[in-house]
Amino acid sequence: MNATIRSCFALFAFSLLAIATASPAAEGGVTVPPFERVQLPNGAVLLLMERHDVPLIAFNAAMRGGALADPAPQSGMASLLAGLLEKGAGKRDAAAFADALAAVGGVISTDSEAERITVEGSFLARDQALMIEVLADMLQRPRLDRDQFSSLQARYIEFMRAAKDSDLESLTPIYGRAALFRDHPYGRSARGSEATLAAITHEDLQKYYSQQFGADRLILTVVGDFQTSRMKQALGGAFKGWHKAAATLPDVAPAVAVDSRRVVLIDAPDSVQSYFWAGNVGVARNFSSRAALDVVSTLFGGRFTSMLNSELRIRTGLTYGVRSRFERLTQPGAWQMSSFTRTEKTIEAIDLAFTVLDRLHQNGIDAAMLVSGKTYVQGQYPLALETADEWAGALADLEFYNLGRGYIDGYGAALDAVSASDASRMIQEHFPTSDHLTLVVIGKASAIRDGLRKYGPLTDVKLSDTTF
Repeated sequence: MNATIRSCFALFAFSLLAIATASPAAEGGVTVPPFERVQLPNGAVLLLMERHDVPLIAFNAAMRGGALADPAPQSGMASLLAGLLEKGAGKRDAAAFADALAAVGGVISTDSEAERITVEGSFLARDQALMIEVLADMLQRPRLDRDQFSSLQARYIEFMRAAKDSDLESLTPIYGRAALFRDHPYGRSARGSEATLAAITHEDLQKYYSQQFGADRLILTVVGDFQTSRMKQALGGAFKGWHKAAATLPDVAPAVAVDSRRVVLIDAPDSVQSYFWAGNVGVARNFSSRAALDVVSTLFGGRFTSMLNSELRIRTGLTYGVRSRFERLTQPGAWQMSSFTRTEKTIEAIDLAFTVLDRLHQNGIDAAMLVSGKTYVQGQYPLALETADEWAGALADLEFYNLGRGYIDGYGAALDAVSASDASRMIQEHFPTSDHLTLVVIGKASAIRDGLRKYGPLTDVKLSDTTF
């Protein structure tokens, strides 16, 4: 067994061990372990949490901006940049970069979201010097090679085309947000579209990086087996010379909720199924009554035995699954419910989903359901805060959304305190009724168009269109 394979097995074993040996949750919830926050003179924020249970270090680097900073005709710019960060940095070209990680079993991945670009990963504690070097190179000295750009751009466009052939479910929320938010920045696809990706030039991307990346945009969280004083010194040295971003951080105003119903139909003439999404504007990440909202959201569409899934899958067999959730960003994101069904069952499935939503408003949540929902959420929440990488992501979120420790420390008590009146208030104030929704359906238009007209004004879109 060579060194690379041994390192990979070791990293996997340590990850499993982290789950088994994580500190138990505090009674009634989870308490944030001690960590240190450091802000460098250039604005970079470091969040450092020591955990010596396993010889592993996880990190999460969040760069504020993300898809919000994309020029509207070139959405997907941040996504392309995120992908290119892995294709060589500093003294290493793409091959040398990959080899350096493989040699020690290090893991790094990048992603672009609506409001940030993230770089996250994990290394064995003994390789922390390499981890810092590679991460500092990725953020401050990415190669942004022209050939790598062209290759990645072509691949992303092909991924989009392939999804239209074989993964329509993944496109449903993209079309949904575009229809709901329209010209608002939250309606912009973080992945871009065929047309907007193709409109990006190598020079555009280089300019975008120079304007949108800088120390004042960085939140770097490191969790694991290290000494805080040494890690603080090493990171401070690695990032102290980085300039601030040249451009102003994008700002976004709250979107206006829809007060009627309308339909967008995307024609997929060869599809034997219909994929539907219905939504309205929901709540922001800092929503003060999130415990009560989480309980109701879980009961309605967030678990296997939810109201939605019980009706559309378990009782009627109309679908293999249906879910609803709130997407919580700096400003209110989308409340959405989505599913799929056979073409001939499209109207029946949508009717039933709307009926269940209206039933929630009419009947509310009874006492037994409330207890069940609180118990379920209370049991699931600690499971998402056990490993080093989970804490790295959680601390990054606290800083990014300016939430404070109480967002986690007080969650268990807030769940315990959720009352029937709290649940009723969440339903009435934050769950839309069926006549206040944007409905998006991808399917065989000739078979379902007439049936969909009863839901409201209908707009036809072709799946072959190169934008959303």
